[in-house]
Order: sequence, then structure tokens, then C-alpha cells
Amino acid sequence: MELEIDVEHWPDGEWDALASRAADAAAQVEPALANARLEVSILFTSDAQVHELNRDWREKDKPTNVLSFPMLERDELLDLAPDGPPALLGDIALAHETCAREAAEKGIALEAHASHLVVHGLLHLAGLDHEISPTDAQEMEALEVKALALLGLPDPYGDA
Repeated sequence: MELEIDVEHWPDGEWDALASRAADAAAQVEPALANARLEVSILFTSDAQVHELNRDWREKDKPTNVLSFPMLERDELLDLAPDGPPALLGDIALAHETCAREAAEKGIALEAHASHLVVHGLLHLAGLDHEISPTDAQEMEALEVKALALLGLPDPYGDA
């Protein structure tokens, strides 16, 4: 998976490397993400920009921690041959102020929370969705926990 990463309105840090590590971990737990043809853009930005994206594209007039905009349906992703031209999987946007507040509330480093949200966003791009049913939520959360463990990060859901 090829990442295009843009960092705006986030403190200095190794956000590119963090996103790359999170993407590698996500690809280890969700094989559909391991296709080398895939391209994903990740934007580390402000609450204001994520609020605007959320309002314009999801009709939700508020900021949120992470947004995912898939360009492929799950079936298309699973059928994607390993050889061929690049295929845009989708875009992810993370809102700094919301992510920082949530990390502080959880008592964890911003980097740990951002890693979780990148994994979460990538799983959404892969066609997984925690909002469909409790079973889907459990499956997605289990993949997140496995990916974060590969990064040396604890289970963000407690004893789930």
C-alpha cells in the first residue's frame, strides 16, 4: 500500500512514519489491505477542516476524530489483482484537536491514539464497518486490537 500523507495543523512529529507503521499493521491483520497496488491519502488536519468535510460529505455538522472516504467497494477490493496500475482505496482525515482531547481523556499519548485512528480508518476503507451490527463491531474491534498489538499498543477497548 502506497500512502500519500499531508500534515497540516498538527504539532511537529513523525506522523508520516506513524501512519506507515499503522498501515503495515493494518495490512497484517486485514489481508485485503496488503495489495501493493493500493493508494491511500491520509490528511492530519484541524477540527475545522474535518468538521467541514463531515458536514459536506456526511451531512453531520460537527467535527469527529477520523473520517474515511472509500473509493472501492469491499468486493472490488477483494477482487483486485495484485498486478496492474495503482488503485485508489480512499482518503482518511484526522482532526487534531479532537484526537488530542480524546487521547488526554484516555490518558494515552496522542501518537498511540492517532495510530489507532489510522488503523480504524484503513479498516473502514477496506469495507469494514462497526455501525452495521454488534457482530460487525466486534469483528472490526478485534482487528484493531490485533493491529495495535503489533505496534506494541494496548487494547483501546479495555478487555474486549
